[in-house]
Amino acid sequence: MQRAAQRDDRARHHQRAKRLRRVLVCAAAVPAVLITAACSSDSGDSKPKSDGGSSTQSAGSSTQPSASASPTVKAAAYQKLPDACGALAKGTLADLVPKGVKSSKKGSSDDPSSRASCSWNSLDNNGVKGSQFRWLNVSLLRFDSDAARGSGDEQAHTYYGRQVQDAQAVDGAKNPKVVPLSGTGAEASAVRYDLKKKEGLFKQQTVVARVENVVVTVDYNGAGLAGEKTPDADDLTKAAEKALKEVVAAVSAANGEGGKASSPSSAPASPSGSASKSASKSPSKSASSGASPSKSAAKKS
Repeated sequence: MQRAAQRDDRARHHQRAKRLRRVLVCAAAVPAVLITAACSSDSGDSKPKSDGGSSTQSAGSSTQPSASASPTVKAAAYQKLPDACGALAKGTLADLVPKGVKSSKKGSSDDPSSRASCSWNSLDNNGVKGSQFRWLNVSLLRFDSDAARGSGDEQAHTYYGRQVQDAQAVDGAKNPKVVPLSGTGAEASAVRYDLKKKEGLFKQQTVVARVENVVVTVDYNGAGLAGEKTPDADDLTKAAEKALKEVVAAVSAANGEGGKASSPSSAPASPSGSASKSASKSPSKSASSGASPSKSAAKKS
C-alpha cells in the first residue's frame, strides 16, 4: 500500500513537472509570437497609404488642353479662272498666229476653275520662199489656300519659280536668257532660247507671271521654214509679253477685280533662281498632274 501510494505521488509529481515545463515553453513562445505580430503590423504600417498628390496631379494634368487650335492661312484671292481660249483678243491672236486664229485647241482639265489651257498654231505658207511657223500656248494654274500646304499665294510663288526653272532646263535649249518683267502681276519673267530642230531654227519664248494665287504661262515660238528667214527673237518676246498681260487681266476680270492684276502683290517674291530651289513636288492637289507648259512647248516646236 505504501509503495503504491509512493508510486502515485511520484506519478502526480511527474505530471505536475511536465505541466510546468509546458507552461514555461508556452511562456517562452509568447514573446516570439508577439514580436512576429508586431513586425507584421509595422511592415504593414510602413506601406504608403495612398498617393493623394499623384492622383491629384494626374487628375489635374488631364484637364490641360489637348491641342492648340489649327493655324489659319490667308484666303485665296481668286476663286476661278477665265476661259483660256477666250482670254486673248482677236487682234492679239491675229498678230501672234496670223493663220491660226481659229485653230484654238482647249486643253483637258478635270477642274477648269483650277487648271486651264489653250493652244494655237499658224503656218503662213509663202510658196517657194518658205513658210513662217508660229505656235502659241496659254496655261493657267490656280492654287487654293490650305492649312497643310500654305496660302494660295505662297504655293503659286513656289510654282512660278519652278516654271521659270523648267523653261531654262529644256533639252536642246541654246543660249537661254532670263529677263525679269515689270508691270505684270506680282512677279514675272521671260525666258528665251534657241532650239535647233530638223525643220529649222526655232526661237522659243516662255513668259511666266504670278498674280496673287494664279500662275500664267505663255509659250510662244516661231521659225522660218523651207528657206524663210528666222523671226526676230525680240519681236517674238514683245508679242508674248503682250499676250501675258492680257491673260493676267482676264484672270482679274473673271473674279470681278479689273485693276488688281496689274498691281504688285504683298506676298513674298524672290528672283526666279532662288524661288525655284524651294519648289515643292506637288504644289496643290488640283495641280499635281500634267506636264510643265515650258516642257510641252519644246515638244510642240
